[in-house]
Amino acid sequence: MTQPQQTPVLLTGGTGTTGRRIAARLRAAGVAVRQASRTGSPPFDWGHPETWAANLAGVEAAYIAFAPDLTMPGAVATVERFCAAARTAGVERIVLLAGRGEREAEAAEDVVRGSGARWTIVRASWFDQNFSEGMLAAAVRAGVIALPGGSVAEPFVDAEDIADVAAAALLDPRHHGRTYDVTGPRLMTFTDVAAELAAVIGRPVGYLDVSAAEFAAAAVADGMPADEAVAWATLFTNVLDGRNASLGAGVDEALGRAPRDFSEFLARTVADGVWNAPAEAAR
Repeated sequence: MTQPQQTPVLLTGGTGTTGRRIAARLRAAGVAVRQASRTGSPPFDWGHPETWAANLAGVEAAYIAFAPDLTMPGAVATVERFCAAARTAGVERIVLLAGRGEREAEAAEDVVRGSGARWTIVRASWFDQNFSEGMLAAAVRAGVIALPGGSVAEPFVDAEDIADVAAAALLDPRHHGRTYDVTGPRLMTFTDVAAELAAVIGRPVGYLDVSAAEFAAAAVADGMPADEAVAWATLFTNVLDGRNASLGAGVDEALGRAPRDFSEFLARTVADGVWNAPAEAAR
């Protein structure tokens, strides 16, 4: 990868699953990083546009990872407003993390493509890390992954691969104008995932197919706000319908190598002891 700028790269969601991994790669390349978050200095909040200007000041390239998800009400309009603010601030390059198979994410992609900035789209679906860092970590510890996913197969992708692709796009102008469909190397059902988790962890982990209403009710019981729980349940119901049951070539196209397998993620994560803690620790 090349190093096209000395000004800081802005990473929205900079302390999140992909953001902190991208930050490590950029720093290793000698590039200054501004990891934007609500607890950062200066703070950044998608819901408070008045926090954006201080984070965008002096930035040439920006990574957009909208939280909690581009399918949430108002997300696309917020991204459009942010892109306009970024261009006004002098941002020349934008890399967007978009949800694979999400209609709203596709609308956000169009916003970025029409922003006037040099752009790259990194399109991905289920992260492997959803089972270790996200909302399903506690479920894995408890031994039951309950989702409205049926028997659908997904191309689960390692966030390390997403970070590699996004960092390359932020550093190398050759990725301008590209849309990378980033997936893992094989399709897996949630039953497959549970079985592989159980084999590596050394204790039972099962998959329970539940309705969207059951998932939302359980999420609320675990402390998630009701509107957010319903939004996640709706998203899962929509995207876990087989629309993503295919492999993408984005990792190979961007990096010239095969994507990491789920087994590699499992080996790293077990070594880190992530699933050793009791289920209550993640609640």
